[in-house]
Amino acid sequence: MGGERVAEFESWKEYWDFSRFVMRKARHILDAKSQRFLDTVVETSAKRKSFIKKGAVLWRAQLGFEWRTQTVLDQNLEEITFDVENPFSPSRMTPLPDRANEGRVNPKGIPCLYFSTDRDTAMAETRPWIGSYVSVAQFVMLRDLSVVDCSADSARRTVVVFGEEREPEPGKREELVWGSINRAFSEPVTRIDDVADYAPTQVLAEAFRNAGYDGIAYGSKLGTGTTVAIFELATAELANCHLYRVDAVNMKFSMAANPYYVEKYSKTEESKESVDPMGGEENRASSEVEPL
Repeated sequence: MGGERVAEFESWKEYWDFSRFVMRKARHILDAKSQRFLDTVVETSAKRKSFIKKGAVLWRAQLGFEWRTQTVLDQNLEEITFDVENPFSPSRMTPLPDRANEGRVNPKGIPCLYFSTDRDTAMAETRPWIGSYVSVAQFVMLRDLSVVDCSADSARRTVVVFGEEREPEPGKREELVWGSINRAFSEPVTRIDDVADYAPTQVLAEAFRNAGYDGIAYGSKLGTGTTVAIFELATAELANCHLYRVDAVNMKFSMAANPYYVEKYSKTEESKESVDPMGGEENRASSEVEPL
């Protein structure tokens, strides 16, 4: 007796092959290989199905605020009117139903609700600068929701030996492919992005929606929480909204590639990178320019 076919990915690199095809060749009508990949993603998504209960609270943030006119009485009981910062109104904290910018999940013109599982991640996802204001709201889910939890898999690299890539066993291939999917959804959106970069995740999101899911959950590269994108705007309702001012931004850097050196300066000591060219006792002492 033959059993049902178990969905398996052909390679741990399949997401990136699919991504290149969708970005540079076609996205509305897929070739056979890309369609097989998409079908396998949907089939294996059942293992990553998660639920958000009715009444659950998620956070949504928007960079900016509104001005509110406030009137008070002075010591002479005369009215003084002035403007104060205020959180965005409920209508501003939800997308317009008939328009939307490109996102990792939604194509232009088809909005969705982007949430985070905690307040700080929601605010970090707006990528604010020091001194800016962020309106952050809590939304209540109005019904039970089913989502594909892409964050369940971590993106790991396969082992490379003598320049030849070894394909891992099917279970590991599946984990690596879903790790790549999670990483793709998690990549922050920037204004300088080529909009084609969004196409692969948008195609996946549409496939998940067509399969009956209400949304997608994936990791955040800007916070410790999880991002949750809900397809239908009417599935959540604003409960409250607060305004925060950004007092500090912490950043950490690591070298991503080997440096290169211009031959003329190839003997320049790297330690000089840490010297402030505009200040420091050593610099001031050796300066040939007389202060005014």
